[in-house]
Amino acid sequence: MQLRQSERKQAKIKMALQGSSGCGKSLSSLLLAKGLTNDNLAKVAVIDTENGSADLYAHLGNYNVLQLQPPFTPEKYIEAIEVCEKAGMEVIILDSISQVWDELLDFHSKLPGNSFANWNKVTPRQKAFINKILQADAHIIATMRTKQDYVLQQKDGKFVPEKVGLKAVQRDDVSYEFTIVFDLDIKHFATASKDRTNLFSGRPEFLISTATGKRILEWCTSPIKEQDVKQRIEECLSVGQLMELYKEHPSFQLPLKTEYLAKKEQLEKLINPKNFSQNGNHTSSTAQ
Repeated sequence: MQLRQSERKQAKIKMALQGSSGCGKSLSSLLLAKGLTNDNLAKVAVIDTENGSADLYAHLGNYNVLQLQPPFTPEKYIEAIEVCEKAGMEVIILDSISQVWDELLDFHSKLPGNSFANWNKVTPRQKAFINKILQADAHIIATMRTKQDYVLQQKDGKFVPEKVGLKAVQRDDVSYEFTIVFDLDIKHFATASKDRTNLFSGRPEFLISTATGKRILEWCTSPIKEQDVKQRIEECLSVGQLMELYKEHPSFQLPLKTEYLAKKEQLEKLINPKNFSQNGNHTSSTAQ
């Protein structure tokens, strides 16, 4: 074991692109990868589960393709990632990871016995797959299909399904594992539903290009400055977001302890009901 100072130059981005069929996930992934390798597509590998769709964009350059065949088990994905790592790939595109979740759901449905208890046989395999993505010594771009999501709403004494938007075909909490999650619409425009880099948060929809990948690469290789972390502390909108930032930068936990505690106290005061009067107006301890 060896303790070291955090260095963003060692960071490998783990990002996801999610959207419906035909929204441009594969093409956008390749454009990002081209930027992440400074236009060297020879260092890019596409692990293709979409019936050869990766070859549709060969005009972009000579990237590498590893074709997976069913069944799309987590173990097969892990083996494919290792093949790409050993080949020295700098960017690995997983197109897509929805198939592995479909495979696990199918596996779970065929297990005999208690359905709830049987998740103990599924979850470790999903975790091993996600851990491989996070620990891979390469930038990872994973695509996910989306489907219409529903919730049950009570109307006239009956529960009826109601549309609530699109949901990725993967485990519910998988987006938490990625540094950036881009949502793509049918016109190929992207918005960031999650962004720990703060490069795209709050930005209007845009078209992903090679320049987007180069911008992310610059973030990965630029040194982290204490002032940058201070600014992000001030921008936190919840205690949960603050704790996520705290864990993200362990080398600044002690130097910025005062700032973290002050922000935590400020956020806790904002959500404390005692700080609000019955009519919803904020009250302070000095108010009379």
